[in-house]
Amino acid sequence: MIRLALLRHGHTAWNRAGRIQGRSDIPLDDQARAELRGYALPEDWRRAELWSSPLMRAAETADLVAGRKPHVAPELTEMNWGEWEGLHGADLKDSPDSGFRDIEDWGWDYRPPGGETPAEVWSRVEPWLHGLTQDSLAVSHIGIMRMILARAHGWDFNGPPPFRVKRNRLFVVEISRSSLLPWPEPVRLLREDAS
Repeated sequence: MIRLALLRHGHTAWNRAGRIQGRSDIPLDDQARAELRGYALPEDWRRAELWSSPLMRAAETADLVAGRKPHVAPELTEMNWGEWEGLHGADLKDSPDSGFRDIEDWGWDYRPPGGETPAEVWSRVEPWLHGLTQDSLAVSHIGIMRMILARAHGWDFNGPPPFRVKRNRLFVVEISRSSLLPWPEPVRLLREDAS
């Protein structure tokens, strides 16, 4: 059995403005960098193999929190939101003709215009996940985390999610053959002065 801890990248200017980032390579903002420097990994995760998405906001988060450069996995790149990248989610939600839906109404085949479905994201992430050979920590994006946690929890993007992805927490799944078992609670990062 291999454990995989998932950590969401720190804030960017687009996050704070409510803009959809997707694959747009938006950097962390200065406030996020300062906050992340104040965190450390819990002791039992410090020796885990470190991975990140190739997008700079994830790779920099990994380096700041773990104090070392991660291996980069293209499979961990955020969901492609196509024509909606850079737009404000609230504006799309307010426009009845946009086709925008909240996550509990997606299903696995929901596709933003010109983007990826959750099923397509899962099909690129799954081989990477089952190829892990040791306990690992992956710094990635909310979309990637949602796909892995949805599979682990048996949730089909239909109704309220059984988890809420928050920052500065490790969401752990145990990988055994083809099954995923989620830990019931996330593990908090440590404040530097408490590590």
